[in-house]
Amino acid sequence: LWNKAYTLVKTCLYLLQELLRVMRTIDDRIVHELNTTIPTASFVGKVDASQTCKELYQSLMEAHTSRERIIKNCIAQTSNVVKTLREEREKAQDDVALLKQLRKEQTKLKLMQSELNVEEVVNDRSWKVFNERCRIHYKPPKSQ
Repeated sequence: LWNKAYTLVKTCLYLLQELLRVMRTIDDRIVHELNTTIPTASFVGKVDASQTCKELYQSLMEAHTSRERIIKNCIAQTSNVVKTLREEREKAQDDVALLKQLRKEQTKLKLMQSELNVEEVVNDRSWKVFNERCRIHYKPPKSQ
């Protein structure tokens, strides 16, 4: 049973890292996005900055919400595997391989939990840039 769960967690960690890398593209490119879509004072009449900022806001919200949900889902799955391994470890305290596997899964869990901290930093940076460039063009709902 735990072999199946272990495989799921191992896959989850790999997929999580790859998915976050791809999903953070919007945050990685926010400065470029804003520079190419929000006009300077001399070009204000040529672009609807309010609509552009609104769309960017919605994209950021969706990306941040999706990433957080994915990370928390992986943490929950890994926590279940760690719990199962701990229970098995209680029954077989002399099983060195089981202890090694438990430690490995605990390390994965810590890595996944640290992704939440990384996510917070990435999100804060993006919101700071967004607010600096879009504050005069678009007022987000009070949730942000």
